Amino acid sequence: MLVVCLCAEWCHVCGDYRSSFAQVKAAIQADHPQAQFLWLDVEDEADLLHPLDVDDFPTLLIALGDAPRFFGPLTPQPQTLERLVRSMAGEALGKALSDPVLHAAVARMRRL
Repeated sequence: MLVVCLCAEWCHVCGDYRSSFAQVKAAIQADHPQAQFLWLDVEDEADLLHPLDVDDFPTLLIALGDAPRFFGPLTPQPQTLERLVRSMAGEALGKALSDPVLHAAVARMRRL
C-alpha cells in the first residue's frame, strides 16, 4: 500500500497535519509494515506530479500495488485518515481508479 499526502510548505493546515500523518503512519505500519507513506510538497515535487492538479490541501493518494484507489482532499483529522487507510487496506479486490495520469504518478512515486 502506498499512502501519499500532497501538501504545500506555505499551507498552515498542512503544517499542522504533518504530525497527525506521522502518527497514523506509525499506527498503520504496526499492522501493515509493508505500507509506504510519503509526504510530498506539490511545489517541490512539481515534476514528479505533473500533470496532476492539486487544488485542495491536504490531498491524499492511496494505491494498492500500482493501482490508485483514492485521490482527493481529506479533512485534516487523524481519525479520518486512519479510517480511510484501514478501509483501503481491507479492499484488496476493490475497484481501482481508471485515470491513466494517476497510474503514471503512482508508478513514479513507487520509485522514491
